[in-house]
Amino acid sequence: MNSTKEINELHVPVLLERTLELLGAAIEQPGAVFVDCTLGLGGHAEAFLTQFPQLTLIGIDRDASALALAAKRLEKFGERAKFSHATYDEIQEVLAEHGFDSADAVLLDLGVSSMQLDEAERGFAYSFDAPLDMRMDSSESLTAAQVLNSYSEQELARIFKEFGEERYAKQIASSIVEKRKAQSFSNSAELAKLIVAIVPFIPGKSKGHPAKRVFQALRIEVNSELDVLRDAMPAAIASLALGGRILILSYQSLEDRIVKQALSAASTSSAPLDMPIELPEQAPVLRLLVKGAEQASEKEVLQNPRAASVRLRAAEKIRRAA
Repeated sequence: MNSTKEINELHVPVLLERTLELLGAAIEQPGAVFVDCTLGLGGHAEAFLTQFPQLTLIGIDRDASALALAAKRLEKFGERAKFSHATYDEIQEVLAEHGFDSADAVLLDLGVSSMQLDEAERGFAYSFDAPLDMRMDSSESLTAAQVLNSYSEQELARIFKEFGEERYAKQIASSIVEKRKAQSFSNSAELAKLIVAIVPFIPGKSKGHPAKRVFQALRIEVNSELDVLRDAMPAAIASLALGGRILILSYQSLEDRIVKQALSAASTSSAPLDMPIELPEQAPVLRLLVKGAEQASEKEVLQNPRAASVRLRAAEKIRRAA
């Protein structure tokens, strides 16, 4: 996969036009800085650099392979495109590394990337057999196979319940522990087969593959995704310049809940309800740009099925926090 055409075919940016519209108002001025915290294959980044010719992009990704492909895709923009191999909770450090104090716009497109899903050897998908890896950053040590083969039954059940919202978490965990006594887990097909035998599936009524929730839970555990997001939200808000905007695309309820809580807290006055006057330091830091969470249109979902579960939230910085 080397050509720009192949890269473009792998990644269709979700809610691209709406993202350009909402963040565009904050980056029209010369010298604006846009941080794409989840660069992936650079689909959103390319559109922003093309539409805003005076914009500087900083692309962050924990996946070195994706970062290299995106850098190749964006090399035509020269010094306007800068890159960092990091997790997005390190946004303030990354800005400083490139010589900036703040960002005018921040984008977080959460979840697993198109490339990670489509490359069988990464082990993210249950639709084909592959090693149980699931690391977004291949330099990290913990894999999904290690989780399955070393965690206790109680730990596995907690992960499946908490991160996958799986009703049959206990039964699946028990079956995994029993099966690994004879042979360790190494491939995705054997895990998917075990789950299918436990989780009821009614054609036409059940949503998605029976293994979907467990695979999601393993991916979140391996990559500490929710912990990184919890740290990233306040860091990203703090990194915004006054008038800067942040936009987050979430694909499952656990992510969206963290995003919603962080934006809600920052857009609400901290003054006690019985205080007659709101002090300046108690005023909201953010102004919400959309009501609730926006979803993709039916037309977009037909064109890009991965947009089906997206939830968009966005806000503007209206006050510098102390």
